Amino acid sequence: MASYIIYYIRSAMLHTFTLASSPSRLPFSRNKWLWLAAGLFLFSWVNSIIGTTDLNNWIIENMMTLVAIAFVVITYKYYRFSDLSLCLISVYISLHVYGSKYTYAENPFGYWMKEVFGFQRNHYDRLVHFSQGFLLAFPLREMLIHWFKFPQKSGWVMPLVFSLASSALYELLEWGVADVFFPEQGPAYLGLQGDVWDAQKDTFVAGLGAFIATSVISAINVLLVKKGNKACV
Repeated sequence: MASYIIYYIRSAMLHTFTLASSPSRLPFSRNKWLWLAAGLFLFSWVNSIIGTTDLNNWIIENMMTLVAIAFVVITYKYYRFSDLSLCLISVYISLHVYGSKYTYAENPFGYWMKEVFGFQRNHYDRLVHFSQGFLLAFPLREMLIHWFKFPQKSGWVMPLVFSLASSALYELLEWGVADVFFPEQGPAYLGLQGDVWDAQKDTFVAGLGAFIATSVISAINVLLVKKGNKACV
């Protein structure tokens, strides 16, 4: 298995890794980067259901995974994200499905962080919310600027606004789904861990991730333009 992955990584390196500003896109059938990203995600997804500690929670959590996959597949025909955006989306969804395997509140990596950094709770849910803003900022910028033709200046603020809004909406959906359909799974699904401000803190860290990412991207774009190169997005 490891040798197979190494082979695909080497094969992918032979293909140009596209950014938002790249003029062309390889079709999925010939794009080794996308095959690699999709393969790693599928491995994470299958692994998340094998030995899951709470199947009902896994089903609830992965509803949003199916929505994300459907969005990428449907829009691929009309607008192809760059390789970088699709890889970032793949990493984010993989983090999400890994959390669904154990429930966010009981995630082993979260317990490792708790022990190493002396946290008072399992912060894996915070990590994923931060990743939502940090990892999806670039795909959002690409979609807004190259798909919806938003002005370049909006590429900094709009991912931040979208991350805050989508995170808050997700918290509302979590509450609604748990309260109406799975009341017994509610505590595990919401992952409050006794924190009454959990939803607000999750929304904040998602916005913080987007703020950091868009600031870094904007700084890179400025440097690229000053050197006479095309901006990355």
